[in-house]
Amino acid sequence: MEKTAVELFAGVGGFRVGLNDITAFDENGRAIENGPWKFVWANQWEPATKAQHAFECYATRFGKDDSSNVDIAQVNKADIPDHTLLTGGFPCQDYSVAHPKNSEKGIEGKKGVLWWQIDEILKVKQPKFVLLENVDRLLKAPSSQRGQAFGIILRCFADAGYGVQWRVINAADYGHPQKRRRTFIFAFHNSTDYYANFSKAGRKQKPDATILSDTIFAKGFPCKEKNEAKLSQGNLSKKTFHDLVEVSNKFAFPFGNSGYLLSYDFYTLDVVPSQTIAPKTLGEILDSNNVPDFCYKADYDKFKYLKGSKKIVRIAKNGHEYIYSEGAIPFPDKLDEPGRTMLTSEGTTNRSSHYIQDPKSGQFRILTPVECERMDEFPDNWTNTGMPQKFRYFIAGNALVTGLIKTMGAQINVIIDSESK
Repeated sequence: MEKTAVELFAGVGGFRVGLNDITAFDENGRAIENGPWKFVWANQWEPATKAQHAFECYATRFGKDDSSNVDIAQVNKADIPDHTLLTGGFPCQDYSVAHPKNSEKGIEGKKGVLWWQIDEILKVKQPKFVLLENVDRLLKAPSSQRGQAFGIILRCFADAGYGVQWRVINAADYGHPQKRRRTFIFAFHNSTDYYANFSKAGRKQKPDATILSDTIFAKGFPCKEKNEAKLSQGNLSKKTFHDLVEVSNKFAFPFGNSGYLLSYDFYTLDVVPSQTIAPKTLGEILDSNNVPDFCYKADYDKFKYLKGSKKIVRIAKNGHEYIYSEGAIPFPDKLDEPGRTMLTSEGTTNRSSHYIQDPKSGQFRILTPVECERMDEFPDNWTNTGMPQKFRYFIAGNALVTGLIKTMGAQINVIIDSESK
């Protein structure tokens, strides 16, 4: 089976960096790819803006020949090249669906929701394997109907002929320099040897044992059952929910942070790491010899206030007066721990930005763009392609920890090397 891949919502190429173990680029700015994956197509498009900085970065590192910079909704999915692995980090949105008013037979998802573009590709292209990333709250969204969003996604996969595994992983638990919790989804088509083998293993043991030992996430990120956790199970078949509309309207479930689905039956369990790997610390990834002047210009007193505990009287829209409170967070950030989760507001003067005392100069400052790249485990200056500095921070907060994808890729390589067709 060929190791061909497509990257959706590609950003600056995090999945490709991880899968192909990219640690540098050449004198022409092209990525040096050390892995076996041939990326036959990628799509990156930023709505509501003329500047397409992420795409330009992707094109600089990988070339424009197989890269698309148009709204994915406008792409004829049949024109996407055939591929073995579909990858992408899609946003957590409102996945609710309904019957369109002019027809009770069809099903209509909300416009602009990017999951439906993935779903269409699954149906049209039928890639053998899928690897996706999303925020950890995906499993519990929306707050008014916990688990509905993920239930819709699982039903879509099942309808398209896939089995699914999932796991919420904190990168720092497995040696990486950022406390970043994300939901990862691995899907595999029922025509694959892997589907048959995984199903067979599941029939020979209890579902919790399968979750703890046989998924690609358990193999790459060893885990054990969380204290007092209990296995839960459910069913998303058409006998239980006639169509996606019924799933959307009626389904709710307390998903655990790990689990799998086969033939519409799913099993889920809360797990924790079974072994601890000392993470890289914030201090270890600092680039103190190359700090731009603007990093020292951040307002010390403002940062101290923002990161401190506070109680503030506020007035709601209805006139009700209430106390808004928040606890203190480390000030400055601790250098002997991995970094906190980066947000897209990184580098600005706000509570979530990292603010450190530089161990070399003794001065207080924000992180540099290169340090933020290192937290995501991109090569140094990966995003230094002419975009504004503030957008380099935005991209860092929007990206994934590529080292996690490298580990998952190693497991996927083993699976594909074992496929007979």
